[in-house]
Amino acid sequence: MHTLQQILNQKETNDIWSVTPTNTVFEAIQVMADKRAGALLVMDGGKLEGVISERDYAREVILKGRSSKKTLVGEIMSSNVITVVPTDSVQNALEVMTQHHIRHLPIVDDTTVVGVVSLGDLVKNVISEQKTTIEQLETYIRT
Repeated sequence: MHTLQQILNQKETNDIWSVTPTNTVFEAIQVMADKRAGALLVMDGGKLEGVISERDYAREVILKGRSSKKTLVGEIMSSNVITVVPTDSVQNALEVMTQHHIRHLPIVDDTTVVGVVSLGDLVKNVISEQKTTIEQLETYIRT
């Protein structure tokens, strides 16, 4: 099983998309739309403060009738951020995401955010590994 660092190394881009707690929710949603992302990190001076997701927007702005142009990210972000380290395994990350019902997981080395993996990134890796194992077994059986 791969480590999260290996997953980050394989990603086409390892850009870390973020907003600040003082950005409006509207600005955050614009960034999510531009990047085709379901969540953004909330950073303040290089420090991870939280995560804002489409789910936060739906629950804390839309359903409560708040204005996305007047509501600040810091008011609705998830501030209890679950993180993992680059040396963690894909299996561990999947377990953490399942346990906490999250789809995006920041990877932090010491106090520095080094990347983010999505549930899709991890599932893609597991499928690839399974495909490779099946091909190896088929080759073994044929020889």
